[in-house]
Amino acid sequence: MKSISLPKRYVIVMLTFICTCVCYIERVGFSIAYTAAADAAGVDQSSKGMILSTFYYGYACSQVPGGWIAQKIGGRRVLLFSFLLWSLTCAFVPLDPNRVTVLVIARLLVGVAQGFIFPSIHTVLAQWVPPHERSRSISLMTSGMYFGAAAGMLVLPNLVKLRGPQSVFIVEATLGAIWSLLWFMYASDPPRSDLPIKGKQKTKGENGVKTMQNIPWKRIVLSWPIWAIVANNFTFHYALYVLMNWLPTYFEMGLNSSLQEMGSTKMMPYLNMFIFSNIGGVIADHLITRRILTVTNTRKVLNTVGFVIASFALMALPLFRTADGVVLCASVALGFLALGRAGFAVNHMDVAPRYAGIVMGVSNTAGTLAGIVGVDLTGRLLEAAKNARLDLTSPDSWRAVFQIPAWLCIFSSFVFLLLSTGEKIFD
Repeated sequence: MKSISLPKRYVIVMLTFICTCVCYIERVGFSIAYTAAADAAGVDQSSKGMILSTFYYGYACSQVPGGWIAQKIGGRRVLLFSFLLWSLTCAFVPLDPNRVTVLVIARLLVGVAQGFIFPSIHTVLAQWVPPHERSRSISLMTSGMYFGAAAGMLVLPNLVKLRGPQSVFIVEATLGAIWSLLWFMYASDPPRSDLPIKGKQKTKGENGVKTMQNIPWKRIVLSWPIWAIVANNFTFHYALYVLMNWLPTYFEMGLNSSLQEMGSTKMMPYLNMFIFSNIGGVIADHLITRRILTVTNTRKVLNTVGFVIASFALMALPLFRTADGVVLCASVALGFLALGRAGFAVNHMDVAPRYAGIVMGVSNTAGTLAGIVGVDLTGRLLEAAKNARLDLTSPDSWRAVFQIPAWLCIFSSFVFLLLSTGEKIFD
C-alpha cells in the first residue's frame, strides 16, 4: 500500500494552528494563575489590570518589527526564535504577586516574543497558501487561538487548585518547547513546485521574501482599506482581551461563581470561537470560489454580520445574573466575532499578499493597543465603581465594561463597509 502523504502546505497550516493554540493557552493561563495568586495576596483591581495589561506593551512594540524581520529573513526562523524566548521566560520566572518588577519585566519579555508570532505566520502562509485556500487556512490557524483558550479555561483552573499557580507556567513552557521541536523538524521554506496556482503563474518574487522590493510604507499608512482592517482589528481584540482577562474576575466577583465548580461550561465561549472561525472560513471560500459574491462583498458581509450580532450579545451580557446566562452571551459574542475574522483578518492577503506580514504587523499593533487600553481601563472602571461604593456583584459596576466593546463593534463594522476592498492594491 502507498503511504498517504499530505502536501507540505497542509503540514505548515496545521503547525501554525498548534502554534496559536499554545500561545493562547499561555495567555489564558497567565490570567487564571495570576488572578488566583493576586486574589490570595489581596491585590486590588487596578493593580491587577496593570499587570494583566503589561504583556500588551511588549506585544505592541514587536508587531511591525516582527513583520519586517520576517520579510527579511523568513517567518520560519522568527517563529522558532520567538517561541523559544517566551517558553524559557515562563520556565524560569516565579509567579509572586508581591514581586511586581519581576512580573512586569517577564510579561514585557513574553509580549515582545509573542509579538513576532502573528506577522511571521502571515508571512509564512502568504508564501505557502494559494489564494483559493486562504480563508480556510487563516481561519483554521486563528481558530487555534480559541481552541487553546477553551482548553486553558477547562484544564488550568483545576491545575491551579491542585498544584498551585506556578504549575501553569511549567505546563506552558513545556508545551512551547514541544512545539518548537515540531516546527524545527517539519517546517521549511516553500519550494516553487509545492504551491499550486490556479490560472497564470505568479511573477517572480510574489510568494517569496528574497526578491522583496522596498516596502511602500507611505502607501500602506495612507491606504483607507488598510485603516479599515486596522479599525476592525482594534475592536476585535478590545472585546477579546477584555473578556479573556476579566471574565474570570466577573465569574468570581460579579456572580460569586467558582471557576473550578463551573466544569466544562466555562470553555464554551472559546470553543464557540473555534467552531465559528472555521465556519466563516469555509463560507468565505465557498462564496468566492463559486462566484456567488465578489471577494470584496464576501469580506464585508461576514465582517458586518459577525460584528453586529456580537455587539448585541455584549450589551446583553451584564443583564444575566447566572453563570450559564453569561456563558451564553459570551459564547454568542465571541463566536460571531470569530466569524467576522473571515472578513477583516483575511483581508491582509487580499490587498497586499506580498506584504502580508508587514500589514499584519501594523494591524496587530492596533489590536495590541486595544489590549493595553481595554484591559487597563476595565481595571480602572471597576476600581472607580468600588470607590463609588458600588458592589462588584451589581450589574451597574460592569455595564460600561461590556458596552464599550459593543459600540466599538457597531462603529468598526460601518468603517469596514465603507472603506474596505477585496482587490489587490499593492503589487
